[in-house]
Amino acid sequence: MATKVVVIGGGLAGTEAAFKLLDAGFQVEMFEMRPKRLTGAHESGGLAELVCSNSLKSTSPETASGLLKEELDMLGSRLLPLARESAVPSGSALAVDRVAFSTAVERELAKYEGFTLHKDTEVTCLEEGVPTIIATGPLTSPDFADYLAKLTGQDRLFFYDAIAPIVSFDSVDMTKAYFGGRYGKGGDDYLNLPMQKEEYEDFYNALVTAETVHLHDFEKKELFDGCMPIEIMAKRGGDTMRYGPMRPVGLRNPNTGESAYAVVQLRKENVAGDCYNLVGFQTNLTYGEQKRVFSMIPALHSAEFLRYGTMHRNTFIKSPDLLTNRFRLKNSTTPVYIAGQISGVEGYVESIMSGLIAADAMVRELTGKDELKLPATTITGALTEYVSSCANDFQPMNANFGLLPELHTVHKKQRKQAYHDRAIKNLGEFLSKEN
Repeated sequence: MATKVVVIGGGLAGTEAAFKLLDAGFQVEMFEMRPKRLTGAHESGGLAELVCSNSLKSTSPETASGLLKEELDMLGSRLLPLARESAVPSGSALAVDRVAFSTAVERELAKYEGFTLHKDTEVTCLEEGVPTIIATGPLTSPDFADYLAKLTGQDRLFFYDAIAPIVSFDSVDMTKAYFGGRYGKGGDDYLNLPMQKEEYEDFYNALVTAETVHLHDFEKKELFDGCMPIEIMAKRGGDTMRYGPMRPVGLRNPNTGESAYAVVQLRKENVAGDCYNLVGFQTNLTYGEQKRVFSMIPALHSAEFLRYGTMHRNTFIKSPDLLTNRFRLKNSTTPVYIAGQISGVEGYVESIMSGLIAADAMVRELTGKDELKLPATTITGALTEYVSSCANDFQPMNANFGLLPELHTVHKKQRKQAYHDRAIKNLGEFLSKEN
């Protein structure tokens, strides 16, 4: 059995992976460039430092995030118990004292004789022949990003997210929407949400005054040059959106024969057609403001948002071209795994999941065991499949019920609980067979 595995990056994915490897008897060398080289968002050199928020989202079993946490507990996550030990009051969410959490992670890792931490050490290339987990995060250093671009192909590495929200199709009010392409072309590829003048003006006024997420200085030019947020577009003039993503021309309602003042278009996010994204609505609004403002679109008055829009500096690879559903780099002769947000998962808990799954797969590969293929009915299984096989334009994804096989026989009001119960049951059965 190989004795040494290198882990590059001391964030959530890297530290979760390290715990898994150490518990399996491997020696782990972890490299972290901080605090000598900070990212612009981090403030310290502490391991597992949370930067954008201290919240690991909801613990409710009727949320995808809550379900994912339960799955990770069943799979043996080491970070989640430490997060709970460092928790601060936050209602139904799991939020942590950032310093206490980071300190606890470092303390627990330091207890292992096989753990070596190299801080202030920036890695710019892989050590030949050494099994490695890359978990450098969304703010990967420019030098290592250049190396990754050469390793994976220049067209498979991205440097920012500009993501539009996704809504559940079931939550769209179809009495206020219709299918159809512009000028009748494109079949039913687009779902059109018409707005009359007064509705549009109310929406516009809410949008231009809504609260936005603070961007770091290093993010602003990079993001806005690449893709304009819908709220910035709106601020350029009352009709700007009507000549852009909300252009009503050629979108006459086939049911009424009427033209709208403005039209929001939704496009399928998956083959099943149960998830739709708001075309051209990449945004930097806070999540709460997205819910409030976008729900003013008549057909979305009761919309369930499966993913909110984001715009931030985020280095990530085109994972469907490069990774297996265990986060392994497909064409590498040496075991190389890529985990965390750089792999195309979005969110803290999702990063923890990817580190755990990648490390488990590494252990299995190095010890000659079969791969662990989790049920597609679990958030973990579905998210790993998405990252490795998304057929559409790939964008980072967070945990959401839209990834799961539908339960058509269950009433909508009971569906979330049913998704949860099915996932926990199937995962429990799967793990009992594995053990």
